[in-house]
Amino acid sequence: MNSEFIIAVHALVFLYHKQEVVASDVLAENVCTNPVCIRKVMGKLKKAGLVDTKEGASGGYRLCRDGADCTLHSVGEALGTEFVKATWTSGNADKECMICSGMAKIIDEMASDMNKLCREYMEKLTVADIERKVLASKSENTQDSSIMKIL
Repeated sequence: MNSEFIIAVHALVFLYHKQEVVASDVLAENVCTNPVCIRKVMGKLKKAGLVDTKEGASGGYRLCRDGADCTLHSVGEALGTEFVKATWTSGNADKECMICSGMAKIIDEMASDMNKLCREYMEKLTVADIERKVLASKSENTQDSSIMKIL
């Protein structure tokens, strides 16, 4: 999971909660990032049809679909998110040792399998689910806040 995905989920949950057009500077303040980052991420979400824009002084972004129909999988797809990524692998494919020469391929396969599982999991989660969970966790601080409980 990367920062773009986190920014996108936060922004979409906020837009769903507000149910109105929200300017990039207001989104940026709520997400705790800068408006340039918001505009970059929101541009990708607009291209994917998840948000729409309104021009002018009262312009900004709004959610294009109901939050219950907007899965986190679709957000990840819009951004090209890899949820699990091996940035380094051990070994060397040119070595004679089977362990040394075969480890990178196995690690890559594991990451690919984990990404598949993450995408399946994210298909079950919606923007509305996340909003509900955030609101519940704020009102019931003693309750287990595991996201798995909403699945």
